[in-house]
Amino acid sequence: VQLQASGGGLVEPGGSLRLSCTASGFSLDYYAISWFRQAPGKEREVVSCISSLDSATYYTDAVTGRFSISRDNAANTVYLQMNGLRPEDTAVYYCATESECHYSDFSFWGQGTLVTVSS
Repeated sequence: VQLQASGGGLVEPGGSLRLSCTASGFSLDYYAISWFRQAPGKEREVVSCISSLDSATYYTDAVTGRFSISRDNAANTVYLQMNGLRPEDTAVYYCATESECHYSDFSFWGQGTLVTVSS
């Protein structure tokens, strides 16, 4: 039973990446999934969340209009499409399951994937 985050890498400012959060050994159908990030020397912050009930979405102000979260229950995966990346988006990105967005009753965490935005 695990949650795996992947898709990070090095990208130039203005570029795009798609992160994936894939579950094995359990179904994501009944969970909300949140993406967090933690930059060096900074606290972890929530970036986005997608609800389990109606796939309603939430974005922190810093990424609204640039990032898009979606889920593919058949693939047991949640995606975070990141466009218009900026140097300040550089961080380790984590995904986690909750019973619903903002409940903070985290059951599973992915291991983190590093996103570096630099020219």
